[in-house]
Amino acid sequence: MFRSGVHLPENEAESLLDQVISETDDRALVELLNVWKSKGYGESELYGLSKTMRERCVPVRSSHQVFVDAVGTGGSKAKTFNVSTAAAFVIAGAGVPIAKHGNRAATSNSGSADVLAELGVNPAVNAITAERCLEEIGICFMFAPNFHRLSPVLGKVRRDLGFPTIFNNLGPLCNPARAPHQVIGVWDRERLLPTANVLARLGTRHSWIVHGSDGLDEVTLSGPTFVAEIRDGRVKEFEVSPEDFGINARCLEGLKTKSPGESAGQVKAILNGSVDGTAQDLVLINSAAAIYIAGRCETLPDAFMLANESIFSGAALQKLQRLSIATK
Repeated sequence: MFRSGVHLPENEAESLLDQVISETDDRALVELLNVWKSKGYGESELYGLSKTMRERCVPVRSSHQVFVDAVGTGGSKAKTFNVSTAAAFVIAGAGVPIAKHGNRAATSNSGSADVLAELGVNPAVNAITAERCLEEIGICFMFAPNFHRLSPVLGKVRRDLGFPTIFNNLGPLCNPARAPHQVIGVWDRERLLPTANVLARLGTRHSWIVHGSDGLDEVTLSGPTFVAEIRDGRVKEFEVSPEDFGINARCLEGLKTKSPGESAGQVKAILNGSVDGTAQDLVLINSAAAIYIAGRCETLPDAFMLANESIFSGAALQKLQRLSIATK
C-alpha cells in the first residue's frame, strides 16, 4: 500500500501498529520507514495511530483542571539545547502545572529524558510516582517507554536512520495524562495543519502546534513562528514574532549543544538566573506560549513577564530541585 502512495485508513492503524512493535527484523523496519517517509505521513494514519496509542497507554490521572505539556517532535535541523525541558520548570514555577511527556533522543543530540537524567531527575518513574509529582509539585515527566508498549528494535532503527519518522509526530499527541493544553513543536511546516487537525479530533481545549521559520521545532526567537491554534475544536493558522512577546528578534547562533551534558549545563545556568540574553529569552517565549494557552495570562507579554519572574524568584529552580528529590 505505501509503495503505491496510498495513506493507511484509520481503521487499519491498530493492526499496523501491532505489526511494527512485534517486528524483530531491523531490515524490515528500515524498509518500512524509508518507504513511509517517501510516501509522506497521512493525517488518517496519524489520527488512527495516536488514537490507538492513547487507548492503550498507562494513564496518569490528575485533579488539576488546567495543566499543559510543552514538547518538540525532534528532527529539527536546529540542534539547540533542550528548550522545552528548561521551559517545563519555568512553566511550573509560574503556577501552571505541567505533565511533560518525552523520550530519549532518536533524531536529536539530546532527548528530554537524557537531559533530565543529567539534571539529577530520574525520568523513568512509574505512573504512581508521576501522578504524585504532578499533584504535589506541579510537574511530572512521563518517560514514553514506561507508558506505551513500543519496541526496542524500533527505537534502535529510528536512531540509526537519523531522520524524523511518523513516530516523532505521534509521540507528542499521546500524552498519558491527556493534557488539555499543549504546545507541540514540529520539525516541518507541512506537519503543522495535519497535527493540529488530529489534536482537534482527539480533544484539546486550547493548544498550539508551532514551527519556527528557521526550522526550529519550538517557538523561535530569530523571526516568525508559524502557529496552528486549536481552540473549541476549530483550527486557525497565524504567525507570531518575538515582538509579540515584547522582545526583539535575534540570531540563535551559539545555542547548539552536542550532548545531554552540555544541554543540562545550559538549562542549569538558565534556571539559576546566571545567564541572560538569547538562551534565556528562547526559553521564556516558549514558556510564555504555554502559560498563555493555559489561560494564566491574557496576553503574550504578560505571560513572558510571569515566566521571567519564575526564573528570577527562584521558583523554576525550586521545581527542578523538588522533582529531583521526589524521583530518587
